[in-house]
Amino acid sequence: MGNQVDRLTHLSYDEVPTTDPAGLDHADASQQVGVSYVFSEEEDEDGPEDVSEDKGPNNEGEEHVSPPPPPLAEDPENPDDEIEFRAYFQDRCIFSKRCLRALPPDVLSTRCRPGDLVEFVRPRRYPHWAVVLGPDGLVHLREREVRRDSWTVVAAGRRGRVVSDWYRFEALPPELAARSARQHVGSRGQHLCWRSSEAFAAWCRFARREFKVGGEIRVGKQPYRLTARLGDTALCLYFQSLEDLMAERRKRDEQGRHALLEELQGQL
Repeated sequence: MGNQVDRLTHLSYDEVPTTDPAGLDHADASQQVGVSYVFSEEEDEDGPEDVSEDKGPNNEGEEHVSPPPPPLAEDPENPDDEIEFRAYFQDRCIFSKRCLRALPPDVLSTRCRPGDLVEFVRPRRYPHWAVVLGPDGLVHLREREVRRDSWTVVAAGRRGRVVSDWYRFEALPPELAARSARQHVGSRGQHLCWRSSEAFAAWCRFARREFKVGGEIRVGKQPYRLTARLGDTALCLYFQSLEDLMAERRKRDEQGRHALLEELQGQL
């Protein structure tokens, strides 16, 4: 994955518009930062320290046989220390990340309903998303395969939180979102239409083509805007597609707050 950033823009967060200012010309490079991606393979969400799992086919209703997961990671960061993100399509907010404390999977599973989306997090790792089927399991995309696994296996030592309302699209009925996830269990390799666990989970809940690979035609315009907030300072980036915006946001989640802070300070 590669990206090109012409120039970084940092603003007081109070100066970041919640809608596009009237008359803003997106073609004016002096007012925005364009980021484009060239995708090669699906991003590596799980490093070698995570649970080693059976990579064979997984039929619906079956779980991989895995060794015991590592102990739950401590929750070292206060939610207030996370990066807050908002994403816009033209003048409409389509995503807002709320910084919530993550919970152990056994606690989280009692607070979810079928069709909910959950995010498992660990510092300096890509967040991992899954679709809830119930207390007995979830469906998720991992290692280029859609799998049904237990909460313990999906968590892989991480804590999680419910993120069903972070995307502000109209959601399918919960039973349809869960059914869609179940129907794709076993899909893998070249038959996959999603580049990340988040894209797959969000597609199951919202059924929007923007979450699929190549779901939008890039025509040179940059209708998507991402703001990454640290205190009173925010970084604004513009993108041609939701796929590109999601990849950049997930990368910055993986890099963490300190990397963004150094980036902003370097531009002063």
